[in-house]
Amino acid sequence: MPFAYRKLKLKTRMILILGLVSALQTGLIGGFAGYYLSESLYEQIGQRALMVSKTVAAMPAVIEGVKKRDTETLTALSKRIADTNQALFIVIGDSHAIRLAHPDPDRIGHSMADDDGDRGTRALKYGEGYVAKAHGSLGLSMRGKAPIIDISNGEIIGIVSVGYSLDQVFSTIQRYNMVLYLVMGLMLLGSVLAAIVIAGRFKKAIFGLEPEEIAALFQERDATLQSVREGIIAINRDGVITTFNRTAIETLGLGPDTRLAGRPIGDVLPENNLMSVLETGEPAFDREVWMQGRQMIVNRLPVKQGDTIIGVVASFRLRDELDQVSRQLTRIQQYADTLRSQTHEYSNKLHTIAGLIQIGANEQALALIGSEVSDHQALIHLLLEAVPDPVLAGCLLGKYNRAREMGLQLAIDPDSEMADLPPQLPRDQLVSVLGNLIDNALEATRQHRGEGGVVHLSMTDLGHDLIFEVEDQGPGIPEAERERIFERGVSSKTEGDHGIGLYLVKQFVDRWGGSVTVEPLQPNGSRFTLYLTKTPVQTEGVMQ
Repeated sequence: MPFAYRKLKLKTRMILILGLVSALQTGLIGGFAGYYLSESLYEQIGQRALMVSKTVAAMPAVIEGVKKRDTETLTALSKRIADTNQALFIVIGDSHAIRLAHPDPDRIGHSMADDDGDRGTRALKYGEGYVAKAHGSLGLSMRGKAPIIDISNGEIIGIVSVGYSLDQVFSTIQRYNMVLYLVMGLMLLGSVLAAIVIAGRFKKAIFGLEPEEIAALFQERDATLQSVREGIIAINRDGVITTFNRTAIETLGLGPDTRLAGRPIGDVLPENNLMSVLETGEPAFDREVWMQGRQMIVNRLPVKQGDTIIGVVASFRLRDELDQVSRQLTRIQQYADTLRSQTHEYSNKLHTIAGLIQIGANEQALALIGSEVSDHQALIHLLLEAVPDPVLAGCLLGKYNRAREMGLQLAIDPDSEMADLPPQLPRDQLVSVLGNLIDNALEATRQHRGEGGVVHLSMTDLGHDLIFEVEDQGPGIPEAERERIFERGVSSKTEGDHGIGLYLVKQFVDRWGGSVTVEPLQPNGSRFTLYLTKTPVQTEGVMQ
């Protein structure tokens, strides 16, 4: 049954629920009204019977007739009064409950207990009038009984029993019930019609979607929101945050457990311009702004319901991320150039080897082949042993070939070991940082030493840190510049777009919770030492 119910459309469910609730309410109200009506009628008939019985018992003619035991007079009198009051019967008995008047003459002289077992004890013994419901010789009736008292001496000399047929009550109740049932039916019909209208408007308000579809859309929306690599924050017309994603928390430098929903946007981002968009309704795209002390690219879009602005959605990302994408594309281009140069280099060497063989210089050809194979085999063997991570190993192999193309040598310390890389360390950022350090070392060495220069690289993963040391044979860095070289735009190179590589290195190291140092070498050159902790430290942004 629950499964069948879930398969019903929302509109049908609402009609069924509202209809059942209305039917239940109508049934309860109708049942209570019917019960109250029946009890009220029974009580009214009983009180009427008791009133008539007291009236008859107080009549002088009845008192005198009982004293004389004048059954004929009492019978005629009781019949006349019964007809006048539309009573089923009026029975008069003496002090021993022996009938003196009865609609059926054959029952005169017999005990009143023959009808219902009630001898009228309360009336004859205690002088009390009372009401009783009983099934007698004339059918089911509501009876009122009162004592007949001789006013001359106050003695109880008889009893009067007045009865009204309950069939009359039943017919009256049925008439009332017919009206009640009609009203209940109209109420139920009105409730069903109201349920249909309400369900239709509700379904229209939720764009005709079913609850399951709404739940699925909400889950998809939440998953989509969290998967977006841009920070997203939405506010309502009151400037209160209603929606946000994890990227927004991370981009703003807030704590991972920070909850933004329900907070005014001014408390989280005092320097935001979302309220102006809420007022003007003008969207803004790709605006460069500073938020939380960071340069970001922000898009703002008003949310409208009809022609009314009900909120604003903002998406934002760090400007550095765009720069990083650009640099990664540039680096890919450099790798492609390196592969092309390597292909060209090997093509030249193959031609040289072929020429040596043709002129019969086989020993020289073998020596050239051996030298080439041994160098690469030694490097590959070292990388397989010391650097099992394929991304890092590929980066180092590419830089080795890049150094050879530049006429330099990248010497990797044979005692290096870098096998304990933490899984959460982003490999693309690691190779970007290390690649920047090696590229800078190669450029500095070529400018100062020319061909034949050597760049040394050593790595170790012992202890709690990953340590990379890159030594160049460049001109060195003046002491006054050693702290500034990690700032954006600061570089010792005059041509091209420089001053970014070391800045990105420092940014990554700070985010990861590591450090980078630079120290001079003798007689010339510099050593860059990169420390990356194996357990990252989350840094929080500063609210401005």
